Amino acid sequence: MPGSSTPVLAAAINFDPNPDKGLGDTIQTTGGIALLASSGPSGTIADVAGTTPPGRISVYVVRPGDTLSEIANMFGVSVNTIMWANNLNSARDVHPGDTLVILPISGVERTIAKGDTLKSLAKKYGADAGEIAQFNGLDPEEPLAVGSKIIIPGGEIAPVAAPSAGKAPSRTIREPYLGGSGAVQNGYYENPVPGAIITQGVHGWNAVDLGAARGTPVHAAADGTVIIARNNGGWNGGYGNYVVITHANGSQTLYSHMRSAIVSPGQSVSSGQVIGYVGSTGMSTGAHLHFEVRGAANPFRNCSVGSVCSPQ
Repeated sequence: MPGSSTPVLAAAINFDPNPDKGLGDTIQTTGGIALLASSGPSGTIADVAGTTPPGRISVYVVRPGDTLSEIANMFGVSVNTIMWANNLNSARDVHPGDTLVILPISGVERTIAKGDTLKSLAKKYGADAGEIAQFNGLDPEEPLAVGSKIIIPGGEIAPVAAPSAGKAPSRTIREPYLGGSGAVQNGYYENPVPGAIITQGVHGWNAVDLGAARGTPVHAAADGTVIIARNNGGWNGGYGNYVVITHANGSQTLYSHMRSAIVSPGQSVSSGQVIGYVGSTGMSTGAHLHFEVRGAANPFRNCSVGSVCSPQ
């Protein structure tokens, strides 16, 4: 059961697109426990014309003279966040012309207790031991330092069950994006995998899992423009092969763990167009599509696990 040493990290709105917070190479926190995830503009400080709504995924093309620390400061995230999402081996592994994905990170901050291991923490929070080590710069072969704090990217704390009669109630910790991250857009999104079974309800960044056989076509849920198409078979922040589409209503949809993507950044797509195929890449334990909606309520939010459900 979670305690005071395992608070949930909640994304916070930051209206300053270039916050001067002296982040350096550290995790940005508030009150010492909450990871701030705020996406910023693509370009340099001089290009800033406004702010990107919180929770959105951004892309940035590296320019001559850029450092990873400066880019992290510009977007209000940590260096580790950028390295983790782009499969970078070091903070120096960036070059002019590289396209970086800026993922606002959700997860759990954990104060290491006696007996904790990467494997036990991964099991406890539904995360991946290798990704925990990579994100925090840890040696998988070395024991964890008791009392130190680490970030478990993508980790979730399960709600505590309601107490039985006569027992004192327990505190429930709710994942910050559970239940939706924006306004309801009735009828806007189509089913990206028609006939798929809901294998997990709303979790993580306002996502559901749609179970289907490997190779099943994945369709765009609405008209839009592809901003990210990762097809390198890497972890890519746990998403594996994935696509992000931006839509006219201001939202983004993300389709991950695909066997392959067949679209490219900048490409316009129509609702229902095939953009890739179901697979099990990244942090996945079986063939399914992880479908996120950023900036609007997930259309499958009211669907029951185990059902074949139509989006609302």
